[in-house]
Amino acid sequence: MTRIVSYRSKRNYYLRRQRQRHFLRSPWAGGGVLVIFAAIALLLANLDATKTFYHHLLTTDFTVGFPGFNLTRSIEAWINDGLMVVFFFVVGLEIKREIIAGQLASIKHAALPIAGAIGGMLVPAAIYMAFNAGTPTESGWGIPMATDIAFAIGILSLLGDRVPVSLKIFLTALAIVDDLGAILVIAIFYSSEINFVALAAAVAVFALLLVLNRNNVYKMRYYLVPSIVLWVLFLHSGIHATIAGVLIALTIPTTPRYSKKYFLYKSKYFREEFAHFDQPDAEVLANDHQHHALNSMRYLAANAMSPSQRLEHALNPTVTFFIMPVFALANAGVEIASAADLNIFATGEGMGIFWGLVIGKPLGIVLTCWLTVKLGLAALPEGANWHKLASVACLGGIGFTMSIFIDNLAFNDPGSISLGKITILIASVTAALLGILIINTVGKKDRIGPYSVPGTK
Repeated sequence: MTRIVSYRSKRNYYLRRQRQRHFLRSPWAGGGVLVIFAAIALLLANLDATKTFYHHLLTTDFTVGFPGFNLTRSIEAWINDGLMVVFFFVVGLEIKREIIAGQLASIKHAALPIAGAIGGMLVPAAIYMAFNAGTPTESGWGIPMATDIAFAIGILSLLGDRVPVSLKIFLTALAIVDDLGAILVIAIFYSSEINFVALAAAVAVFALLLVLNRNNVYKMRYYLVPSIVLWVLFLHSGIHATIAGVLIALTIPTTPRYSKKYFLYKSKYFREEFAHFDQPDAEVLANDHQHHALNSMRYLAANAMSPSQRLEHALNPTVTFFIMPVFALANAGVEIASAADLNIFATGEGMGIFWGLVIGKPLGIVLTCWLTVKLGLAALPEGANWHKLASVACLGGIGFTMSIFIDNLAFNDPGSISLGKITILIASVTAALLGILIINTVGKKDRIGPYSVPGTK
């Protein structure tokens, strides 16, 4: 009886672990967690019992360092200027991977998502300026330019085969180019007065990291201290500190220590060594030779991957399930004092952000993609048509993370920042629902159309 209970307990444990791993690997999981934490933030900021504590906690100063050298920032600033550096570091790794070996590696494949991303940035910015040019809120033109890749890809994954795989790849590549555009906008237009001494020192540290890369230094510990110094220098340079994360990512080696040929040869050798010293009556733990072979294979496998790839895989869960939810928790908590606060169409700022994301994003993506195809510079993704591309482009209007980040940088007035966040949340939900509705509608038409009848072509 005891053995049966023990077996059931182990079985239930492994099933739970399997479900957890399945959830963590699901493309929609990150977006789902973000929604939950954004909702929690809104509740904390608006409930009488918690809103005072919530705002006090975010504005509480926290000091890191030692006497003579320390940094004091509010908890909210540590999240936005510290934790988000890791987020931008991973974004930088993703951009680098796509440019070297992904969808942006060739002109043929990169032309369409690059064109779509450019249109998806310029048209929303133009729409925003149409409502806000010459007003105190005109500096927010960068807010509707961004796409939240976690939400967009998560929603596409939930829609299954109603969206061709080629369009999912297209949207991923477009969102990565969009992130690169947002990074450039932050660096150029949303940085404060430049401290050229700190910036020159940062350039020197960045050069040191490039030297490490050029000399094929693969051990990440040698990059750690210069990377921290680079981040601190950016904090004092006037250029937003998160840009340091992207620059650091550019210096991480993308070539593995061991080639594929060497990996295949050595892994075969270690497998043969493992089999040669096998003792059927002894566990691996008690077999030094097999233990050595396994450790050697683990080291070999790790070094057959580039440091950039290893870091991206290692940090992705942390970014998805910790850093971005914490960012949402700290930044999505907007206090709504009255129904008037939800009337985003009463101000040019609200109109510019909402229509920029919901209309400007898909319009800009489709127009520039159409022009690129008509000029013969690119072709539609395999299995896609203009209706499907337009429906997927609607999901580009989900701004959230990057839009909220730029909103914090664009305004000094707390009222404008709060209105911007409320509008971003409403516009992102609207864009998501609109995208789902249109994708479902287009999918039904495709399934019941003449080309879906068996035997037709």
